[in-house]
Amino acid sequence: MLQQHLVGADRPRKAFHVSLARHEDEVREAQRLRWKVFAEEMGARLSTPEAGLDIDLYDPYCQHLLVRDGDSGKVVGTYRILTHSAAKRVGSYYSENEFDLTRLQHVRDRMVEVGRSCVHADYRNGGVITHLWAGLAEFMMKSSYDYLIGCASIGMQDGGHNAAGIWHAVREKHLAPVEWRVFPRCPLPLEGLDATPAPSVPPLVKGYLRLGAYVGGAPAWDPDFNTADLFILLPMSRLNPVYARHFLK
Repeated sequence: MLQQHLVGADRPRKAFHVSLARHEDEVREAQRLRWKVFAEEMGARLSTPEAGLDIDLYDPYCQHLLVRDGDSGKVVGTYRILTHSAAKRVGSYYSENEFDLTRLQHVRDRMVEVGRSCVHADYRNGGVITHLWAGLAEFMMKSSYDYLIGCASIGMQDGGHNAAGIWHAVREKHLAPVEWRVFPRCPLPLEGLDATPAPSVPPLVKGYLRLGAYVGGAPAWDPDFNTADLFILLPMSRLNPVYARHFLK
């Protein structure tokens, strides 16, 4: 069982505990935090069987990474992890709802997908996401998967202009090789957007790119979450050694 005790860099002397959910009650804690962030804070339209919890058909097949406040014990950050074998059981990776992954078919059995990343509003000083990534790095090292995939979301409160600016900025240096490209099922209508010249890049997107990730192709539009989503592909062979040492220390 993945278990870490880390001192939070964003709050002096505050400790965080990182672990995988061990039972359903812990999964519900993650789902409650996701509801608070995605539905209440971001206004996402979530189809869920239970009010106050973000629940979808992928959850029972995923492993749920949790960061707890060492003082209060509450879950303040979460990630969910879907392995290849679990994706086969549920029928697909979550990202296949948004992107055509045909060109990744030859590495499919070596991919693990992450998603539904969120951090409580009171803990967004950088420390919690660092601990989530430390837990994720340990999972990847132990599981021997070669590729990390997922969707990184960009809010569209401005109508999508910032997202278009981010796409124009990242495609110059971070676009995946043509043989690894993916294609959005519901493309963001870039031709109708004025790309922000100096876009504000979300910390999660910045972090993936610093780790060495590729952007798989043009962004998809997720109308339920009102976000533009970039497909992220991180071959572990490209993992930036400086960041790898930081997360695995």
